[in-house]
Amino acid sequence: MPRKKTRKDTELTSFVELDEKKQSKKRKDLVEEEPFEEIELEELKETPLPEEKELKAKKLKIKAVFSNERIITENSNEARDLYLQSRYGLVLEEGQVQLSLHEALYLTEKGRVEVIDKGKTIELTAFLKKANKIEPNFWIRYAVFKDMRNRGYIIKTALKFGADFRVYDRGVKPGEDHARWIVYPVHEGSTLTWYEFAAKNRVAHSTKKRLMIAVVDDESDVTYWEVKWIRP
Repeated sequence: MPRKKTRKDTELTSFVELDEKKQSKKRKDLVEEEPFEEIELEELKETPLPEEKELKAKKLKIKAVFSNERIITENSNEARDLYLQSRYGLVLEEGQVQLSLHEALYLTEKGRVEVIDKGKTIELTAFLKKANKIEPNFWIRYAVFKDMRNRGYIIKTALKFGADFRVYDRGVKPGEDHARWIVYPVHEGSTLTWYEFAAKNRVAHSTKKRLMIAVVDDESDVTYWEVKWIRP
């Protein structure tokens, strides 16, 4: 005769059934989760690597040509953005941008501009050689220009003020406010007479700007000296 089921048998059967239900649920959950895992893997594969993002983000070099003592860019939105965003150069009526020698060299070093001379891309050494012929002490001035730009200041020529450069406060663009300083770059080994020093002070005072002397050493490091008027 079959043995009568006891309470223990009933509890064991319920435990087994419960365990089978749990195992079945786990297998079901795993089956349901697999498509999501595959989708995540596919999305991960399609996500570009950081190097690929950087490569795509790189802007094409803007073409520019030597024109007498200045550099003239191509007529393009990218070229005009140099002026609109960071006030490089001056936008001409034809839509091109006229860059100074300092601006062109700086943008060339940054990989933003490609300067062409006589139909060929000019190398940096050739650029410097040509610039030195056009502008005496070009490298001294360029060392100051480069240092100021690297520090986040907008620096422009100031020939009409009788100085080398004018510099604006950080965040200020020409046209929004006046320049804060006029700057005279000098080599650390050069001399300056009191008469020359007083003349530079008069220029700064007459233009309502602060005088700054930028001293460049043999390693192209720059030290700045700001001169202020003090009433006794």
